[in-house]
Amino acid sequence: MMNNYGRKNKGKLPIPILSFFTGGGFLDVGFSQADFKVVWTNENNKIFTDMYEYGMSSLATSFEKGEIFQKISDRRSIEDISARSIVKAAFPEGRPALFGIIGGPPCPDFANGGKHRGHEGDHGRLSQTYTSRICEIKPAFFVFENVHGLLRMEKHRAFLKTLEKQFENAGYCIDMAVLNSLDIGLAQDRERLFLLGIKKSLVKVCLGRKLKASEKGWFPWPVVKQYQDAKNRFDWPDINTNGRDPRKPEGIPDELMVFNLLSHIPYGLPNATEGFKPYSRKFETVCEGDTSGKSFKRLHRYRYSPTACYGNNEVHLHPWEHRRLTVREAMRIQGIPDEYALPGTVTLTAKFKLIANGVPVPLAEKVAISLCNFLRPLTQSIE
Repeated sequence: MMNNYGRKNKGKLPIPILSFFTGGGFLDVGFSQADFKVVWTNENNKIFTDMYEYGMSSLATSFEKGEIFQKISDRRSIEDISARSIVKAAFPEGRPALFGIIGGPPCPDFANGGKHRGHEGDHGRLSQTYTSRICEIKPAFFVFENVHGLLRMEKHRAFLKTLEKQFENAGYCIDMAVLNSLDIGLAQDRERLFLLGIKKSLVKVCLGRKLKASEKGWFPWPVVKQYQDAKNRFDWPDINTNGRDPRKPEGIPDELMVFNLLSHIPYGLPNATEGFKPYSRKFETVCEGDTSGKSFKRLHRYRYSPTACYGNNEVHLHPWEHRRLTVREAMRIQGIPDEYALPGTVTLTAKFKLIANGVPVPLAEKVAISLCNFLRPLTQSIE
């Protein structure tokens, strides 16, 4: 499965990629739906690895794009794996001419929930390790995904600058963007930072020109015009305080409303009935669309969901039922295919954590398609 590429890619086969911090594999699924093929994965959280393999195996039976990787290749921490051993395991017959690395290092240390410990935190330190492994392995391209706070908060921006400089010194052209899954057609307000690097010589081939030193804005990040700036573009309904079913607004695309995700779940779909039992009176008293509190945020059926950030049993409330979202409903808000299932033997807390930690699949796919199109001259010219 891992050695079908040989040393060359003539544009007839998907581009191989190595996946770090694989988690549930949502970034992998997005890239697999474009012209990429995961050939090596790494995740050292045992519960996550088991859920990944179960979920990917269930998805593989109906995956339309061909084969999908179903195993975690290495369950050790990235800090304990050498670059040389990674390449040897991923490409036993030799490095291909074109391959990449994707991954999102754990981000709590760059977010409010992690108290902004930054690169000095246990999780933040892994961003530096990830950067070092990329520079040692020297793939043709890489994707580094994280929370937007890494770029937008002054405290963390200086650390990001050191990573950029390290990549540039290793021969990469760097570009970055904060993308919102709402702006590409998923009913969730979730911003993620994407840092992308491609070898300087390859960027020149793809663009047809040489970039200026530290030039940014050269990569064609995905834009879907019909959803662009969706938060400000549409007239979203307010909190529903009268207790009656709200009227559906006009002019807002159905796909940007959670109603479109929560109202058509087939009977018998895996994980569809798995959810925490409601005990608090707040399940009955919080108005539809009131997401102002730190907890007990109730979705509005005709709005988008706030960021799916679930932990310590905190899951968004269903818009019109007095309960929290089920596992399947949360997966739909992350754009995870219905064929992807999670095992019944794992705790609900672990499932919701895995779901919330991942990149929305449609957002990952849009980035992957943009990258694939950008690299097209390489897949056609390498012989």
